Amino acid sequence: MEVIITSEESIGDLVADDIAALLARKPDAVLGLATGSSPLRIYDALAARVAAGALSFSQARGFTLDEYVGLSSGHPCSYRTVIDADLVSRVDFADGAVRAPDGTAGDLAMEAGSYDRAIAEAGGVDLQILGIGTDGHIAFNEPGSSLASRTRVKTLTEQTRRDNARFFGGDVDAVPRHCLTQGLGTIMEARHIVLVATGKGKAEAVHHLVEGAVSALWPATILQHHPHVTVLVDEAAASRLQLAGYYRYAYANRSAVS
Repeated sequence: MEVIITSEESIGDLVADDIAALLARKPDAVLGLATGSSPLRIYDALAARVAAGALSFSQARGFTLDEYVGLSSGHPCSYRTVIDADLVSRVDFADGAVRAPDGTAGDLAMEAGSYDRAIAEAGGVDLQILGIGTDGHIAFNEPGSSLASRTRVKTLTEQTRRDNARFFGGDVDAVPRHCLTQGLGTIMEARHIVLVATGKGKAEAVHHLVEGAVSALWPATILQHHPHVTVLVDEAAASRLQLAGYYRYAYANRSAVS
């Protein structure tokens, strides 16, 4: 796991550099797309490069992490709507190249299995973007989630619903109680995972993610078992890291390693 402590402003371009390098060597790469506040600077940087003619997603495909159960695809808080607004409509993905789980499916278990199969049939995710919740969840894998879980229906914690109420006009009662989410086992199959966290509110979760014991109480800690994870955090999110000095030293000297 590589930990990069940098300014919030620079995170978007650093991740965009990785995605641009991936698309240069593999134009038909499969991207895992997160929603929420954490990846917005990444999407801004990618959109700017596409607008400048420096990058293209025309052959790429994408899969989102999760979706609320019961929200139509046109609902402003549906993650299908959000990812279209934040990224898909701003770059040049082909029509239908980005897929999201269907939280309105009549058989959610069947939809979950179909989603995992679709990712596998696409060749798997080459680069997965993640955020992290204040309680250590990734996607909507809440504390207590099986570390080997697959895409499935989950019940959201009250903490997650409170955290997400800002997207629903501050009304926690408007936040759905259930979601369809990629499982931790599904996420772990991505070849490269890039997790972004900013702000002091994420500091405890980042500490457990990087330096804590692997535990279902902090679901993101499963990433310690992944061979290629990059964690990008600002100073506030890094404030609980005990080895912050080493992470800075390692990053500053990584170019010296062949």
